[in-house]
Amino acid sequence: MLEDSHPAASLLGIYRGVPVLNVIATPERGWDILPKEVFDRVFALCVLLAISPILLVVSVSVKLSSPGPILFRQYRKGMNGDVFSIYKFRTMYQGADKPGTVVQARKGDARVTKVGSFLRRTSLDELPQFLNVLKGEMSVVGPRPHAVEHDEYYKDLVQHYMFRYRIKPGITGWAQVNGYRGETAEIERMDARVRFDMYYIQHWTFWMDLKIVALTIIKGFVGKSAY
Repeated sequence: MLEDSHPAASLLGIYRGVPVLNVIATPERGWDILPKEVFDRVFALCVLLAISPILLVVSVSVKLSSPGPILFRQYRKGMNGDVFSIYKFRTMYQGADKPGTVVQARKGDARVTKVGSFLRRTSLDELPQFLNVLKGEMSVVGPRPHAVEHDEYYKDLVQHYMFRYRIKPGITGWAQVNGYRGETAEIERMDARVRFDMYYIQHWTFWMDLKIVALTIIKGFVGKSAY
């Protein structure tokens, strides 16, 4: 797997302490990627305008739920490993996590507010990420970005884990519509998620993106593994 985001790392990486050749290469898409870039910006803008009343209601609810900011920002890796701040509605009590550590939320997690629990189950906490899409840091569809601390943990345990960052991360993805959303406490779940992400990267088409968006809407935003 890739050890870092430097172009040379596509040739040689480290997996469980052993140097390996990465024989997978990101397809050269050229102008084929243009519809995706245009769709991302237009779709994100339309969604933000359409859901502005919902954003207002959620913002007020978060503010009244507990002291602290409305939005939560966390460092994530984008395409080629570039770090950016992802936007989410705050769902936990302020100061719930120790600095420099990120612990995945679990069922009945005492750090999560009552309003936050609802937002996480329905994925409403993810809506501000359309701002990241407008900024060009994310795509509507792509591999979900994880906390930088989680990247450091999983990159040596799950093969091809860091290869996911050869493209822009997404708000929804092929793994998510296939049931791999929310907590990934077991290595097996993360491994399965990465395999779906790899399939998406290798078989991407603009029409596949539209299919994933449609499936996300049809299946809804509620997930049993989202706490």
